[in-house]
Amino acid sequence: MLLGLTAGLAQAQPQQADSVFIRKIYDETLARGKSYEWLRELTKQVGPRLSGSEGAKKAVVWSKELMEKEGFDRAFLQDVMVPHWVRGAKEEAYIRSGKQKLVVPVAALGGSVATPPKGIEAQVVEVKNVAELEKLGTAGVKGKIVFFNRPMDPTKINTFEAYGGAVDQRANGATFAAKFGAVGAIIRSMTTLLDDVPHTGSMRYGTGVPLIPTAAISTNGAEKLSSLLKENPALTFFFKQNCESLPDAPSHNVVGEIKGTEKPDEIIVVGGHLDSWDLAEGAHDDGAGCVQSIEVLRVLKALGYKPKRTLRAVMFMNEENGLRGGIGYADYAKKNNEKHLAAVESDNGGFTPRGFGIVGTAGQKKQVMGWKELLAPYGLQEIGPGGGGADIGPLAQQGTALFGFKPDSQRYFDIHHTAVDRFEAVNKRELELGAASMAALVYLLDKYGL
Repeated sequence: MLLGLTAGLAQAQPQQADSVFIRKIYDETLARGKSYEWLRELTKQVGPRLSGSEGAKKAVVWSKELMEKEGFDRAFLQDVMVPHWVRGAKEEAYIRSGKQKLVVPVAALGGSVATPPKGIEAQVVEVKNVAELEKLGTAGVKGKIVFFNRPMDPTKINTFEAYGGAVDQRANGATFAAKFGAVGAIIRSMTTLLDDVPHTGSMRYGTGVPLIPTAAISTNGAEKLSSLLKENPALTFFFKQNCESLPDAPSHNVVGEIKGTEKPDEIIVVGGHLDSWDLAEGAHDDGAGCVQSIEVLRVLKALGYKPKRTLRAVMFMNEENGLRGGIGYADYAKKNNEKHLAAVESDNGGFTPRGFGIVGTAGQKKQVMGWKELLAPYGLQEIGPGGGGADIGPLAQQGTALFGFKPDSQRYFDIHHTAVDRFEAVNKRELELGAASMAALVYLLDKYGL
């Protein structure tokens, strides 16, 4: 009986110490956190940061200087070549049905080619998926604009599942449409919200097919186009866009580091992607993840914590339209024989924390899920198998355990890849709670390993 009591007390003592320190992490972040003001600087002083742009260059300088100012042991750049796509002049679009001419909001998809200088006007065929397109065949598609109008499933509680079930038409729609002779493609915006805001995002062309211009149309615009097509299948759609792809441009990942005291050769990464789409400030996607990641290191340093392992905050470049930064970082790690124990990514917005998705072995998942009791008081209930993140994904091949920060998903796709992804859309407290949640996980990963 006495032995059992002694063992129980011995087990409880570390957990009590962890609970106290995690409370200190939250206190420091919520009372003296810097992430919100850093986000203000990144969005308002730097602004949009699409790979290859002047904004991306400014963001690299800004983040390196910030981490140097915070006194991290090292701040350095990793060279990476990135795609350089530019939007050009604002897009134009309208539906012409009889004498009616209705202007609708569109945005060119990243990677798309331009229309001819005077635009394109053609009849429209509406489809929900590739199967419907194939059924129409060349006879029903040639010379027309294909309108992909499959909504995100509103019944999915996790909106990332709904996004995953619809985004293939944005990524590959142009390729399938071009196979059947279409002259252009229009894609319903990736959101459950009905509004007049088009959502851009990346698309790609398959080999051996013509490169046809492709744009996203707002959900209200999509609803209107679909309705008018039922009344008049012979209506035409006009759109004009001026985008182009320039030669690849030099850029950088930005890395800040606090050296480990006991196992400096074991590395724990926490990061977000520095690039954003060109339409707005990229506050939630992914300025939030970047400043949260830097805040993780700042908070632990401010509390006097001496990590056993080396902690890195990584600002990845080019997640949006190429993933060159994530791939490049993993390549650097492999080339330098670096051992990455774990990587944590925040790229789902700066909303209220819910938990972490884990990609790793059964034993690793079990160990981290054993920390639920420590993390649950802070709203982190959803801890278990799930996604890691696009930028840290390439590290999995080296045996790195991956952790995706999971905030509440309900509002993310209202603003994702749009002109309304601005600093004002981010709640200070939610952002800081996210940073503290990530810091708590990093602390436990560093203290106990995997």
